[in-house]
Amino acid sequence: MGGRTGERGHAVKVILNADDLGRNEKTNAAIFDLISKGRVTSASLLVNGSAFEDAVLRVRDFPRVSFGVHLNLTEGFPLTTHPGLGAILKPDGTFRREKIRRLYIDESLRAAVLAEWIAQVEKAFRSGVPVSHFDGHHHTHTAPGLFTTLKRLQRRFGVRRARLAWNVYPPGDPSPRTLRASKAFWNLTLRHCYRTRTTEGCASLKNFLRTAASSAPRLRSVELMVHPGHPDYEEETLLLSGEWWKALPFEIQTISYHELGGPG
Repeated sequence: MGGRTGERGHAVKVILNADDLGRNEKTNAAIFDLISKGRVTSASLLVNGSAFEDAVLRVRDFPRVSFGVHLNLTEGFPLTTHPGLGAILKPDGTFRREKIRRLYIDESLRAAVLAEWIAQVEKAFRSGVPVSHFDGHHHTHTAPGLFTTLKRLQRRFGVRRARLAWNVYPPGDPSPRTLRASKAFWNLTLRHCYRTRTTEGCASLKNFLRTAASSAPRLRSVELMVHPGHPDYEEETLLLSGEWWKALPFEIQTISYHELGGPG
């Protein structure tokens, strides 16, 4: 994959990470199809998804692909029954998608989230998944009130790779400077508190292509979040199946989280 070399003469390292592996069998089929074609280099497992066991059966077939845990507080049933989770559950016992973002996260909820995330990661390890990194379903791992929880989770399992908060913005993006500054601070702290290896950038494939001419050559590495098999991302899935990188004015090198190296 590649085009012309970037401004600094380097190829931009790109992790193509498919979110929601295990969500359902359609998602699994789409992700593994792209993995087998070399179009996806990493994936994050939704451990409480209905097709998690189906996904696990195929993980061992792709040792060069990195598989992380898609920490979840927004969809499906939790794995634990911690009473503190009640604040973010619907009457039927499933997660409320936006609730965790709207609440003050007190110690009771923080303890419940830690217990739930531990259960999710332990299930992945017990199933034989060589967990390479953490990220969050609907970006919940970036909630400021859960930063110490994320770090406790990393320390418990020795996982030193994680996804940044979104920090690649397309031209004309209306995000206020205060939001961009808070994300930059979160990303800096993520890297240096319990030293954690990350990419330099994080974006969707669509936004990466929109900003490529001006932003990407200044980055040495970027993670592109993709969602193969999801009905809201059919255009993106089709794009992944084609030679999208030929539109870039610089070279890229596709890698997995394994190739980010050690912490720091």
